[in-house]
Amino acid sequence: MPLTDIATRKAKPRASQYKLGAGNSLYLLVHPNGSKYWRMKYRFNGKEKTLSFGQYPEISLDKARELAADAKKSIKASIDPMAKSTHSTFESVANEWHDSKALPGTNAKATKWAPVTAGKIKAMLENHLYPHIGKRPIAEIDSDELLTTLQKIESDGKHETANRALQVCGQIFRYAVRKKKTSSDLSVLIRGDLIQTKEKNHAAIKDPKKLGELLRKLENYQGYSTKCALKLIAMLFVRPGELRHAEWAEFDLDASEWRIPDHKMKMKTMHLVPLSTQAVTIIRELQALTGDSNYLFPAISNNDKPMSENTLNNALRRLGYDTQADICAHGFRGTASTILHEQGWPHEAIERQLAHIEGNKVSKAYNHSQHLPKRKEMMQAWSDYLEGLAAGGEVVNIRAA
Repeated sequence: MPLTDIATRKAKPRASQYKLGAGNSLYLLVHPNGSKYWRMKYRFNGKEKTLSFGQYPEISLDKARELAADAKKSIKASIDPMAKSTHSTFESVANEWHDSKALPGTNAKATKWAPVTAGKIKAMLENHLYPHIGKRPIAEIDSDELLTTLQKIESDGKHETANRALQVCGQIFRYAVRKKKTSSDLSVLIRGDLIQTKEKNHAAIKDPKKLGELLRKLENYQGYSTKCALKLIAMLFVRPGELRHAEWAEFDLDASEWRIPDHKMKMKTMHLVPLSTQAVTIIRELQALTGDSNYLFPAISNNDKPMSENTLNNALRRLGYDTQADICAHGFRGTASTILHEQGWPHEAIERQLAHIEGNKVSKAYNHSQHLPKRKEMMQAWSDYLEGLAAGGEVVNIRAA
């Protein structure tokens, strides 16, 4: 059934972006934040390309179809519509670049973003860059104009965001150079002109006694699902985003394993997490509550979406902790790393369990199984150790054999 204007207007956002076909290779791309963009896939000289026609409702369905029809005429006349397009604005090029990173592609080796990463970058573009340079032809933007745009972000006290935006702009301009839409990467001309920020360390508890106090407070937390999530992140020390997006299909509880797929990992390599008996017990109990969702920890308001990224830190604040100074959800990784190193566990096993990057790229695809017997032993010992701290017993280091 052809796409209608009513269906276009009523298209609701989902957990990940999706397409609505409008005919003649034209489609509407709907992002998780609700924004909607017109795209057209086509092939020219044997290469697949994507043409951008702007954003709905600024570009109506009828107008988008008209633009798509004109593009088809150009292709039949052996003219690349992208070369003659008047829509090579910063926004249209940035959207093409974003799509190339966020959407599944035919090149299995191409780096694709996890949905949460794609969403954050899209929000940065829409909130900080598009309002100022989005409608400008990308070939006409100069370094002073780009710097002024980034300094507006700085003027709001968002220095880290400004530096991240500069990195994103660099990738967009390099993409535009490759696509012959502009002549140079302007970001290299203004590096060093923004205020640099010191790298932040995630707040973490390093004192076992204080960690035990936190675990005992957690036992009295009222939100069952959030309590389970905090217990698991303490036991498994995965990144908060990896836990929030954990899906039931990734778990083999009989084998006591959680395999996080590569597209969800920061380093884009599948990560194996051995599960202790305590972790398996929590997950089995949780299944009765959330087993009807794809996610272990679905959002309260929408069973088809993962838990909010603020939930775990909000819970820690309710327990009386300052997530900037005391402990944050990400900080459990630092907690585990510090104490496990002090207990004498092998550095390689700890780093592998933290899913830190491997220097040898040749062996990267096989690293999920490295040090696995020792990692299984370590993860069980770590859960046993936390269980002892939560019980209020004497703090005893469980050292590696």
